[in-house]
Amino acid sequence: MSQHAQLSIETGMKVFFCDPRSPWQRGTNENTNGLLRQYFPKGTDLSAYCASELNAVALALNTRPRKTLGWRTPAEAFDDLLRSAEATAGV
Repeated sequence: MSQHAQLSIETGMKVFFCDPRSPWQRGTNENTNGLLRQYFPKGTDLSAYCASELNAVALALNTRPRKTLGWRTPAEAFDDLLRSAEATAGV
C-alpha cells in the first residue's frame, strides 16, 4: 500500500490503516484468517499445496455466506459491486 495516496486520488476511495496489534480493527480480516485456519493451520507451508487444492479452498470460502454481507457470499457481494459500478459508469 505504498501508493495508497495515489489510489485514493484515482478511485475516490478512502484508505485506512489499522493500528498494530489491534485485531478488533480488522474484524473481517481476522474472521477470514480463522476460516482459513480450518484448512491450513498457522505456520502451514502453502507451497506444499498445488494450485487446484488452493483454488478449491478459495472456492469454498468465496461461496460461503457471511453475516457481515447480509448472508450473501463474497462472490455475490463482489458481483453486486461490479454491477453497481458498471451501472454508475453507464457501461
